[in-house]
Amino acid sequence: MAQLYFYYSTMNAGKSTSLLQSAYNYVERGMNSLIYTAGIDDRTQVGTVSSRIGLSQPASIFTGETNLFEEIQTRHTNEAVHCLLVDESQFLSKAQVLQLANVVDELKIPVLCYGIRTDFQGELFEGSKHLLAWADKLIELKTICHCGKKANMVVRYNDQDEVITQGAQVEIGGNDKYMSLCRRHFKVATIEGRIQK
Repeated sequence: MAQLYFYYSTMNAGKSTSLLQSAYNYVERGMNSLIYTAGIDDRTQVGTVSSRIGLSQPASIFTGETNLFEEIQTRHTNEAVHCLLVDESQFLSKAQVLQLANVVDELKIPVLCYGIRTDFQGELFEGSKHLLAWADKLIELKTICHCGKKANMVVRYNDQDEVITQGAQVEIGGNDKYMSLCRRHFKVATIEGRIQK
């Protein structure tokens, strides 16, 4: 039975690696998996899902204007889609999360979404908020803080290791701009205004 899954975490927990492994599992069994990633994420080649351990695979991109249900329905009509995998799903809109729910409910295709739960201010991303509300299955992927505890928050910082607490919710970056921390060290970093490396 098809379901909507949301695999969520902070940065560096292996979301893209897990997505690529799932895609490979379908292909290995002779099934078609379809991968999407956010067009806004240009850290590597646009239209590619890449993991920190060196795995990568081409992907279709979505923007705020993409109607995912219509695109997937068209592809599924031309060639069976057995699984849909969505990287950077925090960047989905509310409407797009509903479209993915419709892919599950109407087209009977499992949808696996991978994304960050909260931003650098501890606020939910729009896509994450609606996936947390509407997904059939929620799976937390874990990484650790520098203290060894589970990291469940992310801070943004600049070149001088100063913590940024204001600004646009979305600023694309990796380890050069963001660090995953436990809640305690997130609070310490935002109060002191500096990160510990």
